[in-house]
Amino acid sequence: MTRPTSPPRLPAHLLLLNKLTELKVGQKLNEGKTKQIFELLDQPGLVLVQSKDQITAGNAVRKDQMEGKAAIANKTTSCVFQLLQESGIKTAFVKQHSDTAFIAAHCEMIPIEWVCRRVATGSFLKRNPGVKEGYRFSPLKMEMFFKDDANNDPQWSEEQLLEAKFCLAGLTIGQCEVDIMNHSTVAIFEILEKAWATQNCTLVDMKIEFGVNVKTQEIVLADVIDNDSWRLWPAGDRSQQKDKQVYRDLKEVTPEAMQMVKRNFEWVSERVKLLLKPQASSRVVVLMGSTSDMAHCEKIRKACTFYGIPCVLRVTSAHKGPDETLRIKAEYEGDGIPTVFVAVAGRSNGLGPVMSGNTAYPVINCPPLTPDWGSQDVWSSLRMPSGLGCSTVLSPEASAQFAAQIFGLSDHLVWCKLRASMLNTWVSLKLADKKLQACSL
Repeated sequence: MTRPTSPPRLPAHLLLLNKLTELKVGQKLNEGKTKQIFELLDQPGLVLVQSKDQITAGNAVRKDQMEGKAAIANKTTSCVFQLLQESGIKTAFVKQHSDTAFIAAHCEMIPIEWVCRRVATGSFLKRNPGVKEGYRFSPLKMEMFFKDDANNDPQWSEEQLLEAKFCLAGLTIGQCEVDIMNHSTVAIFEILEKAWATQNCTLVDMKIEFGVNVKTQEIVLADVIDNDSWRLWPAGDRSQQKDKQVYRDLKEVTPEAMQMVKRNFEWVSERVKLLLKPQASSRVVVLMGSTSDMAHCEKIRKACTFYGIPCVLRVTSAHKGPDETLRIKAEYEGDGIPTVFVAVAGRSNGLGPVMSGNTAYPVINCPPLTPDWGSQDVWSSLRMPSGLGCSTVLSPEASAQFAAQIFGLSDHLVWCKLRASMLNTWVSLKLADKKLQACSL
Protein backbone atom coordinates (compact mmCIF):
# COMPACT_ATOMS: atom_id res chain seq x y z
CA MET A 1 0.00 0.00 0.00
CA THR A 2 1.47 3.34 -1.04
CA ARG A 3 1.27 6.33 1.21
CA PRO A 4 -0.65 9.30 -0.30
CA THR A 5 1.65 12.13 -1.29
CA SER A 6 1.05 15.65 -0.06
CA PRO A 7 0.58 18.39 -2.65
CA PRO A 8 3.78 20.19 -3.64
CA ARG A 9 4.62 23.23 -1.51
CA LEU A 10 4.59 26.61 -3.21
CA PRO A 11 7.81 28.60 -3.13
CA ALA A 12 8.11 31.02 -0.22
CA HIS A 13 7.62 34.13 -2.37
CA LEU A 14 4.33 32.76 -3.74
CA LEU A 15 3.10 31.84 -0.25
CA LEU A 16 3.80 35.43 0.83
CA LEU A 17 2.05 36.80 -2.26
CA ASN A 18 -1.02 34.66 -1.56
CA LYS A 19 -1.13 35.87 2.02
CA LEU A 20 -0.77 39.53 1.12
CA THR A 21 -3.21 39.58 -1.76
CA GLU A 22 -5.82 36.98 -0.70
CA LEU A 23 -5.54 35.42 -4.15
CA LYS A 24 -4.84 31.79 -4.89
CA VAL A 25 -1.68 32.47 -6.85
CA GLY A 26 -0.24 29.53 -8.73
CA GLN A 27 2.99 29.00 -10.54
CA LYS A 28 4.91 31.62 -12.48
CA LEU A 29 3.94 31.44 -16.14
CA ASN A 30 6.43 33.93 -17.50
CA GLU A 31 8.97 36.52 -16.44
CA GLY A 32 10.27 39.53 -18.30
CA LYS A 33 12.75 42.22 -17.46
CA THR A 34 10.22 44.31 -15.53
CA LYS A 35 7.35 41.96 -14.59
CA GLN A 36 6.26 38.46 -13.66
CA ILE A 37 3.08 36.63 -14.72
CA PHE A 38 1.38 34.21 -12.30
CA GLU A 39 -1.58 31.90 -12.82
CA LEU A 40 -4.65 32.41 -10.61
CA LEU A 41 -5.85 29.04 -9.41
CA ASP A 42 -9.34 30.16 -8.41
CA GLN A 43 -9.92 32.34 -11.50
CA PRO A 44 -9.36 30.29 -14.68
CA GLY A 45 -8.51 32.40 -17.66
CA LEU A 46 -7.02 35.20 -15.55
CA VAL A 47 -3.46 35.95 -14.47
CA LEU A 48 -1.70 38.26 -12.04
CA VAL A 49 0.79 40.69 -13.58
CA GLN A 50 3.35 41.62 -10.92
CA SER A 51 5.69 44.55 -11.64
CA LYS A 52 9.31 44.62 -10.52
CA ASP A 53 11.53 47.42 -9.27
CA GLN A 54 13.94 46.86 -12.14
CA ILE A 55 14.67 49.33 -14.92
CA THR A 56 16.58 48.31 -18.04
CA ALA A 57 17.84 49.72 -21.30
CA GLY A 58 19.36 48.23 -24.46
CA ASN A 59 17.81 44.77 -23.93
CA ALA A 60 19.05 44.75 -20.33
CA VAL A 61 22.63 45.70 -21.24
CA ARG A 62 22.04 48.40 -18.62
CA LYS A 63 20.07 47.17 -15.63
CA ASP A 64 19.40 48.76 -12.25
CA GLN A 65 17.05 48.55 -9.30
CA MET A 66 14.83 51.58 -8.74
CA GLU A 67 13.00 51.37 -5.45
CA GLY A 68 9.30 52.05 -5.90
CA LYS A 69 9.32 51.56 -9.68
CA ALA A 70 6.94 48.59 -9.49
CA ALA A 71 4.24 50.70 -7.82
CA ILE A 72 4.83 53.63 -10.18
CA ALA A 73 4.66 51.41 -13.28
CA ASN A 74 1.57 49.58 -12.04
CA LYS A 75 -0.27 52.83 -11.30
CA THR A 76 0.64 54.20 -14.73
CA THR A 77 -0.38 51.11 -16.71
CA SER A 78 -3.62 50.66 -14.73
CA CYS A 79 -4.70 54.23 -15.49
CA VAL A 80 -3.78 53.91 -19.17
CA PHE A 81 -5.69 50.66 -19.57
CA GLN A 82 -8.67 52.10 -17.71
CA LEU A 83 -8.75 55.05 -20.12
CA LEU A 84 -8.54 52.75 -23.13
CA GLN A 85 -11.20 50.36 -21.83
CA GLU A 86 -13.60 53.18 -20.96
CA SER A 87 -13.06 54.47 -24.49
CA GLY A 88 -14.01 51.08 -25.92
CA ILE A 89 -10.65 49.49 -26.76
CA LYS A 90 -10.43 45.74 -26.07
CA THR A 91 -7.61 45.00 -23.65
CA ALA A 92 -6.47 42.14 -21.41
CA PHE A 93 -6.66 44.40 -18.33
CA VAL A 94 -9.31 43.47 -15.75
CA LYS A 95 -8.53 45.57 -12.67
CA GLN A 96 -5.73 46.86 -10.50
CA HIS A 97 -5.24 44.44 -7.63
CA SER A 98 -2.54 46.00 -5.45
CA ASP A 99 0.05 48.74 -5.52
CA THR A 100 2.35 46.61 -7.65
CA ALA A 101 0.07 44.15 -9.50
CA PHE A 102 -3.01 43.96 -11.70
CA ILE A 103 -5.28 41.17 -12.88
CA ALA A 104 -5.54 40.49 -16.61
CA ALA A 105 -6.99 37.97 -19.04
CA HIS A 106 -4.59 35.15 -19.78
CA CYS A 107 -3.19 35.72 -23.26
CA GLU A 108 -0.69 34.01 -25.48
CA MET A 109 1.49 36.90 -26.55
CA ILE A 110 2.20 37.69 -30.19
CA PRO A 111 6.01 38.22 -30.27
CA ILE A 112 5.85 41.56 -32.07
CA GLU A 113 6.37 45.08 -30.75
CA TRP A 114 4.21 47.53 -32.67
CA VAL A 115 5.87 50.94 -32.72
CA CYS A 116 3.87 54.02 -33.65
CA ARG A 117 5.63 57.36 -34.23
CA ARG A 118 4.35 60.92 -34.48
CA VAL A 119 7.78 62.60 -34.28
CA ALA A 120 11.06 61.31 -35.72
CA THR A 121 13.65 60.67 -33.02
CA GLY A 122 15.72 57.88 -31.48
CA SER A 123 16.44 54.71 -33.46
CA PHE A 124 14.37 55.90 -36.43
CA LEU A 125 16.99 58.58 -37.16
CA LYS A 126 19.79 56.01 -37.07
CA ARG A 127 17.94 53.74 -39.50
CA ASN A 128 16.90 56.61 -41.75
CA PRO A 129 19.87 58.96 -42.15
CA GLY A 130 18.94 62.32 -43.60
CA VAL A 131 15.68 62.64 -41.65
CA LYS A 132 15.96 65.45 -39.12
CA GLU A 133 14.86 65.01 -35.55
CA GLY A 134 11.43 66.49 -35.04
CA TYR A 135 10.07 65.51 -38.46
CA ARG A 136 6.33 65.06 -37.94
CA PHE A 137 4.60 62.01 -39.38
CA SER A 138 1.10 62.62 -40.71
CA PRO A 139 -0.23 59.97 -41.00
CA LEU A 140 1.49 58.14 -38.19
CA LYS A 141 4.56 56.05 -38.98
CA MET A 142 4.11 52.35 -38.16
CA GLU A 143 6.95 49.87 -37.56
CA MET A 144 7.16 46.27 -36.32
CA PHE A 145 9.96 44.60 -34.36
CA PHE A 146 10.28 40.87 -33.66
CA LYS A 147 10.88 40.22 -29.97
CA ASP A 148 14.28 38.50 -29.99
CA ASP A 149 16.73 39.80 -27.38
CA ALA A 150 19.60 37.72 -28.76
CA ASN A 151 19.34 39.54 -32.09
CA ASN A 152 18.43 42.94 -30.60
CA ASP A 153 14.75 42.85 -31.66
CA PRO A 154 15.14 43.10 -35.45
CA GLN A 155 12.72 45.18 -37.50
CA TRP A 156 10.25 43.06 -39.44
CA SER A 157 8.12 43.68 -42.48
CA GLU A 158 4.47 42.73 -42.75
CA GLU A 159 5.51 39.95 -45.16
CA GLN A 160 7.84 38.44 -42.55
CA LEU A 161 5.07 38.45 -39.98
CA LEU A 162 2.66 36.74 -42.37
CA GLU A 163 5.22 34.14 -43.39
CA ALA A 164 5.94 33.32 -39.73
CA LYS A 165 2.40 31.87 -39.50
CA PHE A 166 2.25 32.23 -35.72
CA CYS A 167 -0.51 30.14 -34.13
CA LEU A 168 -1.45 31.28 -30.64
CA ALA A 169 -4.33 30.01 -28.49
CA GLY A 170 -5.67 28.32 -31.62
CA LEU A 171 -5.63 31.48 -33.75
CA THR A 172 -3.37 31.67 -36.78
CA ILE A 173 -2.01 35.16 -37.39
CA GLY A 174 -2.89 35.99 -40.98
CA GLN A 175 -3.65 39.11 -43.00
CA CYS A 176 -6.88 39.86 -41.13
CA GLU A 177 -5.15 39.71 -37.75
CA VAL A 178 -2.20 41.81 -38.92
CA ASP A 179 -4.58 44.45 -40.28
CA ILE A 180 -6.52 44.51 -36.98
CA MET A 181 -3.33 45.02 -34.96
CA ASN A 182 -2.14 47.71 -37.35
CA HIS A 183 -5.40 49.69 -37.19
CA SER A 184 -5.69 49.15 -33.44
CA THR A 185 -2.20 50.50 -32.83
CA VAL A 186 -3.04 53.70 -34.70
CA ALA A 187 -6.31 54.16 -32.77
CA ILE A 188 -4.63 53.47 -29.40
CA PHE A 189 -1.87 55.96 -30.17
CA GLU A 190 -4.34 58.64 -31.27
CA ILE A 191 -6.44 58.17 -28.13
CA LEU A 192 -3.42 58.50 -25.84
CA GLU A 193 -2.05 61.37 -27.92
CA LYS A 194 -5.35 63.23 -27.53
CA ALA A 195 -5.39 62.53 -23.80
CA TRP A 196 -1.80 63.67 -23.19
CA ALA A 197 -2.44 66.85 -25.17
CA THR A 198 -4.80 67.93 -22.37
CA GLN A 199 -1.70 68.04 -20.14
CA ASN A 200 0.26 70.01 -22.78
CA CYS A 201 2.41 66.93 -23.34
CA THR A 202 3.40 65.49 -26.72
CA LEU A 203 3.22 61.74 -27.18
CA VAL A 204 6.23 61.33 -29.46
CA ASP A 205 6.15 57.57 -30.04
CA MET A 206 4.97 54.41 -28.35
CA LYS A 207 5.40 50.64 -28.42
CA ILE A 208 2.65 48.15 -27.59
CA GLU A 209 2.04 44.42 -27.76
CA PHE A 210 -1.00 42.28 -28.48
CA GLY A 211 -2.02 38.86 -27.24
CA VAL A 212 -4.64 36.26 -28.07
CA ASN A 213 -7.13 35.76 -25.25
CA VAL A 214 -6.96 32.03 -24.47
CA LYS A 215 -10.70 31.90 -23.73
CA THR A 216 -12.17 33.99 -26.54
CA GLN A 217 -9.40 33.75 -29.19
CA GLU A 218 -9.72 37.51 -29.62
CA ILE A 219 -6.74 39.72 -30.32
CA VAL A 220 -6.52 42.25 -27.48
CA LEU A 221 -4.07 44.87 -26.31
CA ALA A 222 -1.99 43.09 -23.67
CA ASP A 223 1.25 43.35 -21.67
CA VAL A 224 1.67 46.84 -20.11
CA ILE A 225 1.77 50.48 -21.15
CA ASP A 226 3.87 52.46 -18.69
CA ASN A 227 6.73 54.95 -18.76
CA ASP A 228 8.95 52.35 -20.45
CA SER A 229 6.55 52.25 -23.39
CA TRP A 230 6.66 55.76 -24.84
CA ARG A 231 8.42 59.07 -25.22
CA LEU A 232 6.70 62.06 -23.60
CA TRP A 233 7.86 65.63 -24.21
CA PRO A 234 6.09 68.29 -22.11
CA ALA A 235 5.24 71.29 -24.33
CA GLY A 236 6.82 69.34 -27.21
CA ASP A 237 10.28 70.08 -25.78
CA ARG A 238 12.72 67.16 -25.80
CA SER A 239 14.85 68.78 -23.10
CA GLN A 240 11.93 68.28 -20.70
CA GLN A 241 11.43 64.59 -21.55
CA LYS A 242 9.89 62.53 -18.74
CA ASP A 243 10.17 58.97 -20.10
CA LYS A 244 12.78 56.19 -19.84
CA GLN A 245 14.98 57.92 -22.41
CA VAL A 246 16.37 59.96 -19.51
CA TYR A 247 17.71 56.70 -18.04
CA ARG A 248 19.04 55.53 -21.42
CA ASP A 249 20.91 58.82 -21.85
CA LEU A 250 22.73 58.66 -18.49
CA LYS A 251 26.50 58.70 -18.95
CA GLU A 252 26.92 57.32 -15.45
CA VAL A 253 24.34 55.72 -13.15
CA THR A 254 24.64 57.43 -9.78
CA PRO A 255 22.21 57.57 -6.84
CA GLU A 256 21.49 61.19 -7.71
CA ALA A 257 20.83 60.34 -11.35
CA MET A 258 18.48 57.51 -10.36
CA GLN A 259 16.54 59.88 -8.11
CA MET A 260 16.05 62.19 -11.09
CA VAL A 261 14.80 59.27 -13.20
CA LYS A 262 12.43 58.23 -10.42
CA ARG A 263 11.04 61.78 -10.12
CA ASN A 264 10.27 61.73 -13.85
CA PHE A 265 8.45 58.41 -13.53
CA GLU A 266 6.48 59.74 -10.57
CA TRP A 267 5.57 62.87 -12.55
CA VAL A 268 4.09 60.68 -15.28
CA SER A 269 2.22 58.43 -12.83
CA GLU A 270 0.57 61.48 -11.23
CA ARG A 271 -0.30 63.16 -14.54
CA VAL A 272 -1.71 59.99 -16.06
CA LYS A 273 -4.50 60.00 -13.47
CA LEU A 274 -5.64 63.35 -14.86
CA LEU A 275 -6.19 61.74 -18.27
CA LEU A 276 -9.27 60.03 -16.82
CA LYS A 277 -10.93 63.34 -15.96
CA PRO A 278 -13.18 65.14 -18.49
CA GLN A 279 -11.96 68.52 -19.66
CA ALA A 280 -15.43 70.01 -19.97
CA SER A 281 -19.00 69.27 -18.95
CA SER A 282 -21.61 68.75 -21.63
CA ARG A 283 -25.28 67.98 -22.11
CA VAL A 284 -27.81 67.06 -24.78
CA VAL A 285 -31.34 68.42 -24.33
CA VAL A 286 -33.93 66.62 -26.42
CA LEU A 287 -37.08 68.63 -27.04
CA MET A 288 -40.03 66.57 -28.28
CA GLY A 289 -43.25 67.96 -29.62
CA SER A 290 -45.31 65.16 -28.06
CA THR A 291 -44.84 62.18 -25.74
CA SER A 292 -45.85 60.02 -28.70
CA ASP A 293 -42.24 60.56 -29.81
CA MET A 294 -40.84 59.10 -26.58
CA ALA A 295 -39.48 55.86 -28.10
CA HIS A 296 -37.57 57.88 -30.71
CA CYS A 297 -36.14 60.14 -27.99
CA GLU A 298 -35.13 57.22 -25.77
CA LYS A 299 -32.93 55.97 -28.60
CA ILE A 300 -31.17 59.33 -28.60
CA ARG A 301 -30.71 59.20 -24.83
CA LYS A 302 -29.34 55.65 -24.95
CA ALA A 303 -26.81 56.62 -27.62
CA CYS A 304 -25.75 59.70 -25.61
CA THR A 305 -25.12 57.44 -22.61
CA PHE A 306 -22.77 55.34 -24.75
CA TYR A 307 -20.62 58.45 -25.29
CA GLY A 308 -20.83 59.44 -21.62
CA ILE A 309 -22.99 62.50 -22.33
CA PRO A 310 -25.89 63.39 -19.99
CA CYS A 311 -29.19 63.64 -21.84
CA VAL A 312 -32.37 65.43 -20.70
CA LEU A 313 -35.80 64.87 -22.27
CA ARG A 314 -38.39 67.69 -22.35
CA VAL A 315 -41.81 68.11 -23.97
CA THR A 316 -42.69 71.39 -25.68
CA SER A 317 -44.35 72.62 -28.87
CA ALA A 318 -43.06 75.61 -30.80
CA HIS A 319 -46.45 75.89 -32.52
CA LYS A 320 -48.73 75.55 -29.50
CA GLY A 321 -46.54 77.07 -26.80
CA PRO A 322 -43.66 79.13 -28.22
CA ASP A 323 -43.28 81.10 -24.98
CA GLU A 324 -42.71 77.88 -23.01
CA THR A 325 -40.28 76.58 -25.64
CA LEU A 326 -38.18 79.74 -25.30
CA ARG A 327 -38.39 79.57 -21.50
CA ILE A 328 -37.01 76.00 -21.55
CA LYS A 329 -34.27 77.15 -23.93
CA ALA A 330 -33.28 79.94 -21.53
CA GLU A 331 -33.21 77.49 -18.62
CA TYR A 332 -30.42 75.47 -20.27
CA GLU A 333 -28.56 78.50 -21.59
CA GLY A 334 -28.34 80.08 -18.16
CA ASP A 335 -26.15 77.61 -16.25
CA GLY A 336 -23.09 77.73 -18.52
CA ILE A 337 -23.03 74.01 -19.36
CA PRO A 338 -22.23 73.44 -23.06
CA THR A 339 -25.46 72.14 -24.59
CA VAL A 340 -26.66 70.70 -27.88
CA PHE A 341 -30.42 70.86 -28.47
CA VAL A 342 -32.05 68.05 -30.45
CA ALA A 343 -35.50 68.87 -31.82
CA VAL A 344 -37.83 65.90 -32.28
CA ALA A 345 -40.99 67.01 -34.06
CA GLY A 346 -43.02 65.27 -36.72
CA ARG A 347 -45.37 66.72 -39.34
CA SER A 348 -44.49 70.42 -39.60
CA ASN A 349 -41.25 70.87 -37.71
CA GLY A 350 -41.33 74.32 -36.16
CA LEU A 351 -39.37 73.26 -33.09
CA GLY A 352 -35.89 73.07 -34.64
CA PRO A 353 -36.13 76.30 -36.64
CA VAL A 354 -37.56 78.29 -33.70
CA MET A 355 -34.76 77.02 -31.43
CA SER A 356 -32.08 77.73 -34.03
CA GLY A 357 -33.34 81.27 -34.56
CA ASN A 358 -33.21 82.02 -30.83
CA THR A 359 -30.03 80.37 -29.53
CA ALA A 360 -26.36 80.38 -30.38
CA TYR A 361 -26.11 76.77 -29.22
CA PRO A 362 -26.09 73.97 -31.84
CA VAL A 363 -29.51 72.60 -32.82
CA ILE A 364 -30.03 69.23 -34.52
CA ASN A 365 -33.33 68.28 -36.13
CA CYS A 366 -34.16 64.60 -35.69
CA PRO A 367 -37.75 64.23 -36.92
CA PRO A 368 -39.58 60.90 -36.33
CA LEU A 369 -40.69 60.32 -39.89
CA THR A 370 -43.63 58.04 -40.69
CA PRO A 371 -44.10 55.99 -43.90
CA ASP A 372 -47.27 57.82 -44.98
CA TRP A 373 -46.21 61.50 -44.89
CA GLY A 374 -42.49 61.25 -44.16
CA SER A 375 -41.31 62.24 -47.61
CA GLN A 376 -43.31 65.47 -47.37
CA ASP A 377 -42.75 66.23 -43.66
CA VAL A 378 -38.96 66.03 -43.89
CA TRP A 379 -38.79 69.25 -45.91
CA SER A 380 -39.88 71.27 -42.88
CA SER A 381 -36.57 70.17 -41.28
CA LEU A 382 -34.41 70.50 -44.38
CA ARG A 383 -35.62 73.82 -45.87
CA MET A 384 -34.66 76.58 -43.46
CA PRO A 385 -35.17 80.34 -43.72
CA SER A 386 -32.00 82.39 -44.00
CA GLY A 387 -30.15 82.95 -40.75
CA LEU A 388 -30.92 79.51 -39.34
CA GLY A 389 -28.18 76.92 -39.00
CA CYS A 390 -29.77 73.77 -37.60
CA SER A 391 -28.71 70.48 -39.16
CA THR A 392 -30.98 67.50 -39.82
CA VAL A 393 -30.04 63.93 -38.90
CA LEU A 394 -32.77 61.33 -39.39
CA SER A 395 -31.29 58.50 -37.29
CA PRO A 396 -31.68 59.02 -33.52
CA GLU A 397 -28.37 57.22 -32.87
CA ALA A 398 -26.61 59.33 -35.50
CA SER A 399 -27.96 62.55 -33.99
CA ALA A 400 -26.38 61.58 -30.68
CA GLN A 401 -23.14 60.77 -32.49
CA PHE A 402 -23.19 64.18 -34.16
CA ALA A 403 -23.65 65.84 -30.76
CA ALA A 404 -20.73 63.76 -29.43
CA GLN A 405 -18.54 64.95 -32.30
CA ILE A 406 -19.33 68.54 -31.31
CA PHE A 407 -18.43 67.90 -27.67
CA GLY A 408 -15.40 65.85 -28.66
CA LEU A 409 -13.72 69.04 -29.88
CA SER A 410 -13.32 70.13 -26.25
CA ASP A 411 -13.66 66.89 -24.25
CA HIS A 412 -11.03 64.26 -24.98
CA LEU A 413 -12.98 61.49 -23.23
CA VAL A 414 -15.88 61.88 -25.65
CA TRP A 415 -13.47 62.06 -28.58
CA CYS A 416 -11.75 58.87 -27.40
CA LYS A 417 -15.06 56.99 -27.36
CA LEU A 418 -15.76 58.17 -30.90
CA ARG A 419 -12.31 57.05 -32.06
CA ALA A 420 -12.62 53.63 -30.43
CA SER A 421 -16.10 53.21 -31.92
CA MET A 422 -14.67 53.86 -35.38
CA LEU A 423 -12.04 51.17 -34.79
CA ASN A 424 -14.55 48.64 -33.47
CA THR A 425 -16.83 49.17 -36.46
CA TRP A 426 -13.88 48.62 -38.80
CA VAL A 427 -12.80 45.47 -36.93
CA SER A 428 -16.32 44.00 -36.97
CA LEU A 429 -16.47 44.45 -40.75
CA LYS A 430 -13.03 42.89 -41.14
CA LEU A 431 -13.99 39.84 -39.06
CA ALA A 432 -17.32 39.51 -40.90
CA ASP A 433 -15.47 39.46 -44.21
CA LYS A 434 -13.02 36.85 -42.89
CA LYS A 435 -15.91 34.65 -41.76
CA LEU A 436 -17.67 35.02 -45.11
CA GLN A 437 -14.48 34.15 -47.01
CA ALA A 438 -14.06 31.02 -44.85
CA CYS A 439 -17.64 29.95 -45.60
CA SER A 440 -17.15 30.56 -49.33
CA LEU A 441 -14.10 28.32 -49.34
